[in-house]
Amino acid sequence: MLESPKDDEFYNRQMSVLALGLNHATAPLDLRGRFAFSPEQLAPALRSFRQRVQRAPEAALVSTCNRTELYIAGEAGQTQSLVNPSVEWLAEIGGVGSPTLRDHAYVLEGGAAARHAFRVASGLDSMVLGEPQILGQMKQAVREADTAGSLGSTLHQMFQRSFAVAKEVRTSTEIGAHSISMAAASVRLASQLFEDLRELKVLFVGAGEMIELVATHFAARSPRTLAVANRTLERGEKLAGRFGAEALRLADLPQRLAEFDVVISCTASSLPIIGLGAVERALKARKHRPMFMVDLAVPRDIEPEVARLSDVYLYTVDDLSLLVQTAGEKRQAAVEQAEAIIETGVQGFVHWLGQRNTVPLIQALNAQAADWRAAEIARARKLLSKGEDVEAVLEALSRGLTQKMLHGALAELHSADGEQRAELADTLSRLFLRNASRNPSDDQR
Repeated sequence: MLESPKDDEFYNRQMSVLALGLNHATAPLDLRGRFAFSPEQLAPALRSFRQRVQRAPEAALVSTCNRTELYIAGEAGQTQSLVNPSVEWLAEIGGVGSPTLRDHAYVLEGGAAARHAFRVASGLDSMVLGEPQILGQMKQAVREADTAGSLGSTLHQMFQRSFAVAKEVRTSTEIGAHSISMAAASVRLASQLFEDLRELKVLFVGAGEMIELVATHFAARSPRTLAVANRTLERGEKLAGRFGAEALRLADLPQRLAEFDVVISCTASSLPIIGLGAVERALKARKHRPMFMVDLAVPRDIEPEVARLSDVYLYTVDDLSLLVQTAGEKRQAAVEQAEAIIETGVQGFVHWLGQRNTVPLIQALNAQAADWRAAEIARARKLLSKGEDVEAVLEALSRGLTQKMLHGALAELHSADGEQRAELADTLSRLFLRNASRNPSDDQR
């Protein structure tokens, strides 16, 4: 767990949080691909954002195949003024106009932003309900924000609370017990297309976490051949060694593509790495035996035109959503339980934020009381040095402090009218007379 940032200025400001993002529910795959950040790009992007929007003291970026979200913490009452420059910055990153981004984005503030972050961490806002990967991706996003110097006390607190809530959701509910991940969904679709998975030759393109999950699921079905193609051969060999698979260079992929019945791709490439021409040549070499292809990357790894070929069954992350959501409907009771846990966590964060927002007032009251005390003590010492009676000096000191404490409240009460006076009187009663009617015998209990 990251240490809490040392942000002394935070305690002199009233803070709020803002979430700006787009996800699988609001934006199509190709648009989401424009806003995808690799882990290595997160910290530089955050530095760029803070240079552009200098009024945003805290920021974090969460980017996965299903979402890109910018979380901002700023002074309460000013966060809405950060929306337009943040949208413009993100639109520029994605190479689209601000109106286009606004059509597909959501903006949440305060408790709503925190609730969204908690739901994302818990897997309730994922295409795959309860999928576990998002929690690790969010933790990495927090680490990168810390590296970029943009993680302040407010966002740190919100994310750490979201991680704690996510852990409770996973341990206290069945939300992930029967979760059908993208990996499991891929195997299920392949088994519907091919009669016996043990006869298949399967190629995995990439060597990241998602490919590792998919490879684990396919390996459990004992296909005839497994292969891993990766840009870095050493990393590909490491993953291939776990499953007894062959390791290929990505450059050799066009010549070897025809050998495989199943191709699962998920890389961080910004451009497609499997083109229409390469697939057409592979089909010709296969004498048009069908190929099952799954593109789990955002942006796409496989050119979308490949889906038009009659002997190719191409699925994207969005295409898998129906299968996944159908399974999710069976866990509605677990979802309701998880939502209750999340709501408790959100209320805790909002309460913490509210407490932090009163710190400037508390500091001012303490400072004022200290000034009164210092003035009365100085006056008392002066009187004592002149030989005044100690009891009289103490009486004067207590009377002076009392008058100073009550003066402002009484002046406001005398100047108030009607309903305002009644409300003020009620407030003053609760502040100054809260124990006035208490039975003295209570002290003996």
